Amino acid sequence: MRKCVIIMNPASGKKRKVNNYKDFYDILRKYGYDAEIIYTKAKNDATRIIKELDDDIDLVISAGGDGTLNEIVTGNSSRLKKLLLADLPMGTTNDVGKMYGLNKSVYQNLEKILKGRPKDIDVCYINNTPFIYVACLGDYIDMAYNTPRELKKKYGKVAYIMYGLKQLRNKINCYDVRYKVDGQTYEGKYSFIFITNSSRVAGVPDIYYDIKLDDNMFEVALADVKTKKDMLKMLVLVNTMDVKDIPGITYYQTANFEIEFLTGPKTSWCIDGEEYRTTTKKFRFKVKQNMKMLMPKERIKKLFRYED
Repeated sequence: MRKCVIIMNPASGKKRKVNNYKDFYDILRKYGYDAEIIYTKAKNDATRIIKELDDDIDLVISAGGDGTLNEIVTGNSSRLKKLLLADLPMGTTNDVGKMYGLNKSVYQNLEKILKGRPKDIDVCYINNTPFIYVACLGDYIDMAYNTPRELKKKYGKVAYIMYGLKQLRNKINCYDVRYKVDGQTYEGKYSFIFITNSSRVAGVPDIYYDIKLDDNMFEVALADVKTKKDMLKMLVLVNTMDVKDIPGITYYQTANFEIEFLTGPKTSWCIDGEEYRTTTKKFRFKVKQNMKMLMPKERIKKLFRYED
């Protein structure tokens, strides 16, 4: 039997009825895995757990939200021998899982994953800190990590809207920045900055129409939004257009991006739904293809250049 470890965050997402974990073991045994479930108890537990796993583990499943997956990717990135990963979404938004074609049924998702194929995936880095799908900065971005957990467990995604409405009184801050893309230097004034390797962010699908997770590239979107009216208009366009075609957004696809804040920022970066705290004003983004993810077969053709 192959060895599988499920790193499960019991605090992730809205309360759900997944009480019979015997079903996890039964499904995994059907696909030839002897499984162990390890529960996280505090922030960064998942990073510590995967770092401490033996090299003979055949599969590590992240059972939680996008933040739990980020912790596991972070821990895996520091291992000499990287372990094969899989994402079993059990959080509130589950952008990564939904991009992978997974739904709300935990047991159906587990079967889809175990029927899948291992694929090399791009992992992005902000100042050597890995993230799996998004790093963003701007007003209201803190909804992802500041919305109270008790609200998320009770109301699910609606909790973010409830928290966001309370913040609408705040003005939109703009920042003077100097940035470099593939050796070329530019300056500008922007209010929102998104570095992504995903077709889905903040519950919005298909923000880019042709994302590949193995092209050694990521997408950069710099938005010049001055008023709440402009912001709401841009949110409507994000739901109907490819981000790179929206007026007011400066777009790049690159493997190297550096940015320096000449003013601010007044808020933290959000990476994979969690707060990234730092005092520096200079950030370098890069990408490495040094990890494998067990991917559901149905989305491989859409999300990867090579089907292997």
